[in-house]
Amino acid sequence: MSEDKQTIENTETVDQLPEEETPVDAPENAHAERIAALEAELATAKQDVLYAHADTQNVRRRLEKELADTRAYAATNFARDMLSVADNLSRALATIDQLSADVRADDKFKALVTGLEATGRELESVFGRNSISKIESVGQPLDPNKHQAMMETPSADVAPGTILVEMQPGYMIKDRLLRAAMVGVAKTPD
Repeated sequence: MSEDKQTIENTETVDQLPEEETPVDAPENAHAERIAALEAELATAKQDVLYAHADTQNVRRRLEKELADTRAYAATNFARDMLSVADNLSRALATIDQLSADVRADDKFKALVTGLEATGRELESVFGRNSISKIESVGQPLDPNKHQAMMETPSADVAPGTILVEMQPGYMIKDRLLRAAMVGVAKTPD
């Protein structure tokens, strides 16, 4: 029992000893600084990951839009080339309308006219299926996004800037301009 008593006394003695100032604070400060530095690096890394994620989403959206536009407007060059065919067919049909009744009464000529008119209707149908539409111009105000003014004609009947004549029709493919209409515009009389 003397040993137990001595151990208890030694323990009390140790507990009662004044605390020595040891350089324990220095490693704790270094440890705290290291933790702060690591937390700052972690915050920076998190921010970088967020920016990278946002950038990836933006790229994905941009590519999806480009793909949708490519699908929607893939036929633009072909459609633009077909406009000259439509123009020539329209000129042929307009010329037929100007011919005399005697010429139009001929049975052979009637078959030709019927064929040309059917071709014109089919071309308009194909344009419609592919979202290609003619721009309505005459009587409308000049829209520089859809019309190209080729001449100005003095007119007191309509407001200046109103389209009086269409020399070449314009076309849209969906919501984009395929070809601007060439038009004559009213101006204030001198």
